[in-house]
Amino acid sequence: MLPMGITQVTGLPEDMLAFPGTRARGRQRADTPGSEPKRERILAAAEQLFAAQGYACTTMEQIVQALGVTKPYVYYYFGSKLEIFELLSWRPAVACFTVLDFPADDRRPAHEKVVAGVEQLVRATLAHYPAAFFPYREPQVYTPRFVAAQKRLANHFYARLCRLLEEGRAEGWFDIGEVRIAAQAACSLPGFLYQWYRPDGRLSPEAMVAELAPLACRVLGLRGSIAPAPGAQAG
Repeated sequence: MLPMGITQVTGLPEDMLAFPGTRARGRQRADTPGSEPKRERILAAAEQLFAAQGYACTTMEQIVQALGVTKPYVYYYFGSKLEIFELLSWRPAVACFTVLDFPADDRRPAHEKVVAGVEQLVRATLAHYPAAFFPYREPQVYTPRFVAAQKRLANHFYARLCRLLEEGRAEGWFDIGEVRIAAQAACSLPGFLYQWYRPDGRLSPEAMVAELAPLACRVLGLRGSIAPAPGAQAG
């Protein structure tokens, strides 16, 4: 079963997308019609506390107080603070590392898929603010099982990206040497947004995509320019 908010993605089996925790529902034995909104409310409150204070300084008691509920209420849906933190982090990992999972009948040339994937990578990172930045801020928190699952997703992403870059280079679209180095360097740009990005900043999310995607494509040695992302405008 996939965690809430994640659907099956072309090219990836469900077990690779599934949340790597042993359980994701605390004491609850089966989902009910009212489970999801309650779990989402807990996740939203915890996300804000983790973002403001960090993992170590956030307690289950603080999450409970922010919600105005009892501890048994939270533990009914989640087994631990770490489970909440990892689930919050897993969603952006899936969203970001599956941006190159295009449908089998997508016949666009490799360089167009790379550009589209880079734009979507930036967009997904911003859309999952602030949880998308938790792994960069506190990589020491995660369990080995979570780290291994995240690595599998990352390897899947970079294998696809490097293959597209090789194809695009052969067609004359990319001027690069070591493909893997270029791929990792370009994709580090949205990752390090956590050091300075603010959702209430001067630029809208789409304007940020329009700024950062071309920069990443330059790192990839793309010959020529790319069109601005649809809807990009200054905030």
